[in-house]
Amino acid sequence: MVDESARMPGRGAWIHPSAECIKKALQRKAFGRALRVQGVLDTVEITHQLENRLNG
Repeated sequence: MVDESARMPGRGAWIHPSAECIKKALQRKAFGRALRVQGVLDTVEITHQLENRLNG
């Protein structure tokens, strides 16, 4: 979930709102490391939200 206000409780991951940063983070599996989650994360929704923010 994207927390643009940075006020939600819990652990988060910072990322620049750019297509290149999103692509690199997904390739490097950086979200899982930043969030300390093992296994595969479903990043479809977060990618969609960030792309919508970039495009519109």
